[in-house]
This record gives sequence, structure tokens and C-alpha cells, in this order.
Amino acid sequence: MKVLGSYPNGNYTVTIYDDGTKVRENDLAFFQSEFPENIDIKITNKCNIGCPMCHEKSTPDGANADLLNLKFINTLRPYTELAIGGGNVFENSEIMVFLMKLKEKKIIANVTVNQYHFEKYYNDLLFLMNQKFIYGLGVSLVDPTNAFLSLLKNAGKNVVLHVINGIVTEQQIEILKNRGIKILFLGYKNFGRGKDYQLSHDGSIYTNQEYVHKNLDKIFSYFKVVSFDNLSIKQLEPKRFLSKKQYDEFYMGDDGQFTMYIDAVKQEFARNSTATIRYPILDNIDDMFNIVKAEK
Repeated sequence: MKVLGSYPNGNYTVTIYDDGTKVRENDLAFFQSEFPENIDIKITNKCNIGCPMCHEKSTPDGANADLLNLKFINTLRPYTELAIGGGNVFENSEIMVFLMKLKEKKIIANVTVNQYHFEKYYNDLLFLMNQKFIYGLGVSLVDPTNAFLSLLKNAGKNVVLHVINGIVTEQQIEILKNRGIKILFLGYKNFGRGKDYQLSHDGSIYTNQEYVHKNLDKIFSYFKVVSFDNLSIKQLEPKRFLSKKQYDEFYMGDDGQFTMYIDAVKQEFARNSTATIRYPILDNIDDMFNIVKAEK
């Protein structure tokens, strides 16, 4: 592994490697951050797919963020990770200039796209990764066709397949397994359109969640890497299969402890993307992070 960057944050040091590995180190029994290591940022609410469970409620006529006038970007430290999503990020015409600015500031940009947009913008995404405008690429699964899986395999080592707990099925996991895929389980968000979708599909969501929960130990062996967001950790309880030492080593912290969410479209920030308590964007990332950390 190659070191992308290392920096001090509060009472510890962060080192990030080119395969996405992050290591925090100090000689104390706790980590106290001064600024966010990772920021989830929405840059558009425009998307033509209309996923019925979309917690952001993106639409074909959704608004774009004014990326070139986000003053807090100038206060980000080098090697801060920015997880860029939408909507369809390619609907924001300012994305290339934005990515160029992030690269100049040594910000590690990661992008999440839907499977259909991954297929449509495949060559553009390869270019962005090859030129180090983005480092990590998340691809949200829709349908694991052979054509899609071939593209996924050839896209490089820093591509992670995103699946939603409750939406991904046993049949899909059977198709995906033993292909050297890195997979991220996202918790089902009863938020946005996800709230109405759950009301009408509660049975299938429960069936899918029950399968993954009961077979999680097997699923660990199916993929090159299995990771979880904090919501899916609550839903799937991977802690069952880890020692306390292992869990403490792998767990990356509570929402708002090292991370935060910014809706650049609505000019709001919060602890995470489903938080109902939101605040107007400020000019300095430290000021925003301190507000998030202070929430009880």
C-alpha cells in the first residue's frame, strides 16, 4: 500500500493509504478530533432514475449546488476525504472545476454513482480516477448483469459496490459472490422516499434484511472486503462475529465524531444525511463541525 497522506487531527494522527485504508494512531485511550476527517456532501438533487427508496428524494428537475462559491472548501485541511454524491453528480455542470480545485488543495475526493450512471459515464469515471481527480468510486447496485459486473471488475481496485440492507436480495448476493468485489452495506433509511417505499414493501424489505442478518458470517467470505455504514451496523450487528478488540479496531466512530454531512444544494449541514436537525452552512468547516459534535 502507498501512503496518500498523513496529518494530525486533535490528539492523534491519521494516515490514509491508496487502497482506502485509514489508520488513526496515538498513545492515549481515545481519539479527540478537531475537524472532520470525512464529509458526505450532496452536490445535486437532479437525477433521472427516480429510485423509489431514494432518501434524498432526487428528481429529474432537482436543483444543483453552487459549487464554486462554497467558502468552507477553503478551510478544509489537506487529505480530508470528501464523499461526493447526489442525485446524479454529472448533472452538476461545475463538477469538473470543483474536482480540479479539490485536487489542487490535496483533498481526497470520492464519488458515488448509481449503476446506470456508472455504465453511462464509465469512460469519464475511469479518466477521473486515472488522473487522481477522484480516488474512491462507490457504485449503487440496481441489477447485477454480466455486462455490469464486467465493467465493475475492470474499473480498478478502489471501486466499492453499494447495496442497501433490505433492498439487496439473496438472489443478487448469490450472483455477486466470489467475484473479488468490495461491498458496502448501507442501512435502510426510513427517510425521504424510503419512508413511503417501506410502507408499501415492508414484507420484502424484512425478508431481505432477515436473510442478510442470518447469513452475515457466510457473506463475509463471499467478498474481498465487506464494510458497513453506521446505520447498517445497527441493523445487521456485525459485532456478533468479532472480538471486542477486532470491533474496536475496525469501527470508525459514531456519526458526528469524525464525520458530518453537508447538503450543498439546500446550503445546510447536519450530523448525517437523515438528521432532522439541520443548520445553515457556515464559511468555516471547524465552526460547523463543532456544532455537530456538540449535539446530544
